[in-house]
Amino acid sequence: MPFEIEKSDIPEGLTTDEFVLRPIVAADAELDYAAVMESRDYLRAWEQSTWPADDFTVEANREDLVGLEERHADRRAFTYTVMNPAGTECLGCVYLMATNGRSFTGARITAVGDQRWDEYEAAVYFWVRRSRLATETDRVLLEALRTWLAQDWSLRGHLFVTNEQFTQQVDLIGQTDLQLRFTVENPGKSGRYLAYS
Repeated sequence: MPFEIEKSDIPEGLTTDEFVLRPIVAADAELDYAAVMESRDYLRAWEQSTWPADDFTVEANREDLVGLEERHADRRAFTYTVMNPAGTECLGCVYLMATNGRSFTGARITAVGDQRWDEYEAAVYFWVRRSRLATETDRVLLEALRTWLAQDWSLRGHLFVTNEQFTQQVDLIGQTDLQLRFTVENPGKSGRYLAYS
């Protein structure tokens, strides 16, 4: 289902001293591909899948980005690329998925405490390319996203979601004041997703 948010209320992005966040487009395929393949080992844990395969290609990635661009235009999900300020290197990606969307259909969602899943409109996922973890770009991105989502979006509520097997990101979130609100178990996936707000 599409987000309830009006098209005019969807932020075009965010520019900071460290990065530029903007909607991903098919023309980003090569830069995005380089970041994906550099980070493929931990992305497989994050995705709970074999994606990206070792033989994944730029063309296959371009096809994926066409789909992401269409979903963004249709307000079914929002995907932003994270670029360096010069626009010459992809640093990662940010995804906003509707909490009433297909990816959560059939999932077993368990509240931690007195929480209601339907009080949150978006599930936010992000990753940063492996070579940028040492410089804590993931921490900088998370802090910027928290402010951006609170100030520039008109969502009913949002959750930051990661997979328990992506321990580096779980540890990062654990060093903030974000609290675990839900666990999400998907059929056929060995690791639970953890949702924080």
